[in-house]
Amino acid sequence: MCDINEKKNGDSDIRQGKYEQFKEMESENLEKSNDLKIDTTEQIVKSVKSWLMLESGETDIEDDEIVREIEDRIFRESSDITIDQMKQIKERVLLRLRSPLGILQPLVSDPRVNEVMVNGIDKIFVERNGKVVKIDDSFSTEEELKDIIRYIAGGVHREFNELNPIVDARLSDGSRVCGIYNNVAIGGPALSIRKFRKDKINMDMMISYGSITRECAEDLKKLVKAGYNIFVSGGTSSGKTTFLNALSDYIPSEERIVVIEDSSELNMNQVDNIVYMECRNANSVGKGGVDMSNLIKTSLRLRPDRIIVGEVRGSEVFQMIQAMNSGHSGSMSTGHGNSVQGMLRRLESMYLMAIDIPVDAIRMQIAEAVDVMVHLNRRRDGTRAVESVAELVGYEKGEYILNYLYEIDEDLNLTPTGNNMIRTIKMRKSEKE
Repeated sequence: MCDINEKKNGDSDIRQGKYEQFKEMESENLEKSNDLKIDTTEQIVKSVKSWLMLESGETDIEDDEIVREIEDRIFRESSDITIDQMKQIKERVLLRLRSPLGILQPLVSDPRVNEVMVNGIDKIFVERNGKVVKIDDSFSTEEELKDIIRYIAGGVHREFNELNPIVDARLSDGSRVCGIYNNVAIGGPALSIRKFRKDKINMDMMISYGSITRECAEDLKKLVKAGYNIFVSGGTSSGKTTFLNALSDYIPSEERIVVIEDSSELNMNQVDNIVYMECRNANSVGKGGVDMSNLIKTSLRLRPDRIIVGEVRGSEVFQMIQAMNSGHSGSMSTGHGNSVQGMLRRLESMYLMAIDIPVDAIRMQIAEAVDVMVHLNRRRDGTRAVESVAELVGYEKGEYILNYLYEIDEDLNLTPTGNNMIRTIKMRKSEKE
């Protein structure tokens, strides 16, 4: 009996050893396959580019001829390559030859993808339908990734190199891009492409997504029309700009609007009398830069009824608050914050970047300028939703006086608090007009 058990245990150990050996071989084969795919791709791209430079001077080269040349060169580089490997390499080579975005082009073209995130050459992630997933692909070299970022930067007349290691830009379709050089990004060049939706999301769509209730949307519609100054806060990728865009649909079409953004994203096509302005980085010799503070000051000379600032991040808060306090009712903006209270504290800090005055004076000006705070959040399941709407009533004894109109309950449902607006002068004026 003992011998039988020992034999069974011995067989089990042998099977386990063979299984581990098999997994190790499988892993090695996969690694070799990936190395082959990457190394061969890089070699083929270089050789085909050289061939194209020689041949294209004499006559135009058809796509079919280029594909045949790629296939021939793949066989020459690796005679023992499989059909599947050849297909993969051919696709990668064609992407590099035909698209300046290379292997990122299919991701940028995919309508299900909201954002593309690259952390070095071998870590590519996408947010697809609200979920972040890793892509089974990689760049051949850091230079390949940097070339893509340089191409994007060049499209908006900006440089990307060791002296200019951070570039904020946008693609021709409006997608927002941030690229970071590898002297700043430790794991290799980093890139983020937040795609611009061609179909504008309106408030009805947000209601259908569960981002806001119809009751809350109707109340915000009244506030926008009446000319209340509204500030939208939220974390990264919480939908602030999208929500501001939807709110803008309620602006009366006869008003004159000035829109100021770091990178153009807002689309307020319901208003004819509108001016869009975008910040501009300085050139390589430090000239030609136009920041948001300058644009806000300039906007006051354009006789706007409302000023819309896409997002405030620094000292431009000072100019924005001054504009809101100088009779431009109905102005709107967004900013990064974890809550309504947290956003107010951040506004104070950003205000202090521009001018050193007592904090109480800053708080009083903020309380006078901003009428309503709307806070959004991106939840674990990827959905974006309004979590609170509060009226900023005033400032007394070191504290902001907030009148919450909507808050989320224990089940994360946005519900009215039962409180009525306290500052109703603008609403009453609007109802009489």
